[in-house]
Amino acid sequence: MYKNLCLILLMVSLSNVTFGQDANTDTAVDQTSRMQWFRDAKFGMFIHWGVYSQAGGEWNGETNHHEWLQLTAKIPLAEYTAFAKTFNPTQFDADQWVKIAKDAGMQYLVITSKHHDGFAMYDSASSGHDIADVSKFDRDPLKELADACHRHGIRFCVYYSLGRDWEDPDVPTGRGEKIGFRSNLIDFPNESEKDFSRYFERKVKPQVRELLTGYGPIGIIWFDTYELISEEQSAELKAMIRELQPECIINQRIGHDLGDYKVSEQKIPEDGSYDPWESCITMNGHWAYNKADSDWKTPQSIIQSLVDIVSKGGNLLLNVGPTGEGIIPEPSEKRLSEIGQWMVENGEAIYACGPTPFGEELGRKVKSESGKQSVVGKLPWRATTKPGKIYIHLFEWPDGELVIPGIDKEILDVYLLGHKSGSLKVEQSADRSTIFMPKTPAKSLVPVVCLELAE
Repeated sequence: MYKNLCLILLMVSLSNVTFGQDANTDTAVDQTSRMQWFRDAKFGMFIHWGVYSQAGGEWNGETNHHEWLQLTAKIPLAEYTAFAKTFNPTQFDADQWVKIAKDAGMQYLVITSKHHDGFAMYDSASSGHDIADVSKFDRDPLKELADACHRHGIRFCVYYSLGRDWEDPDVPTGRGEKIGFRSNLIDFPNESEKDFSRYFERKVKPQVRELLTGYGPIGIIWFDTYELISEEQSAELKAMIRELQPECIINQRIGHDLGDYKVSEQKIPEDGSYDPWESCITMNGHWAYNKADSDWKTPQSIIQSLVDIVSKGGNLLLNVGPTGEGIIPEPSEKRLSEIGQWMVENGEAIYACGPTPFGEELGRKVKSESGKQSVVGKLPWRATTKPGKIYIHLFEWPDGELVIPGIDKEILDVYLLGHKSGSLKVEQSADRSTIFMPKTPAKSLVPVVCLELAE
């Protein structure tokens, strides 16, 4: 079983992995090489930060707003631009943000360069609707973040809202009965007069070019909301990115299946995939800073999400929403610190790991003793792999015995990562392996049992 998984992984790595690719643009070698760091990284930081952060989720007494503030609070563009003039994040410290990410064990950072409000969070030469020309802040935060990432060995990546822009008069959204449902209909009410190609030429292409030529190596350009972009425009944009930065990864939201990897937003798929994918998840109920939202996930639940995702072959892009002053909220920082402490001891069971080796559908199902199928998602553990090792991540401490499906290689040693309690006793048969666990649970948010296997 384990041998078969290794053979499959080898075949995938050597095959034409052109997941959603234009064959005229990318060769299999290009794609495999470009994606390798992403496949190994497993864990990144998503940052939603902009003018909307200044409001902290509140507008006219309503407290459930977020990065869609301009739309959800029905703010005219002139009023929103006037509000943007008050944006002055004087406590922003790029090195501190990057250090928080690095100490958490994150390998890459994705920052909103332009969200749906059309406001560029950098000094854009092609649009005056940006932080340099409108706000009181006379610095380029993206430049500072890019430089800090490059200094600290973190991949710098940018988010760009592609098919929604509430500052531009030529951005229609929606189809059928939902025409215009995510457009700025206050300032630009006539959807039929809008021409996406004018916006594409006037703003999208110039700004993407700016991002790819002014901030050093870009690891990922993380597009959002492709909406009504045509296949020809997506292909043209992709070709430009490949020309400017051949190693830059593009997510699927460039549109028309032309991206390098899939995105799952706010959920973890039930099944895994050998194709590269990423799950982006918030730590509370909002992407952008919301001062009224105190419904925070626990560090343990976030680690379990990370483990579940990696066991299914994916990456976790975990979000933070800094304040309008430029501070990553204390609850976010505290959780990231605890996750980082766990990663110090258990990171080898995350970084560069393959998915679970047990059963079909990348381990979503395993055979029980009776021969029936049970779902891994309901089991109190997950598994990740490296050559010669299987890691069992415990979501619950076993009562005496940890029983896992059979492994067709000899188990040479079994032990808990980060604990010097010595080897654990194991009994191995063709259909199962039984590991005899200490009665006292290990002091870890998610303990990890490592199985070392014979060649």
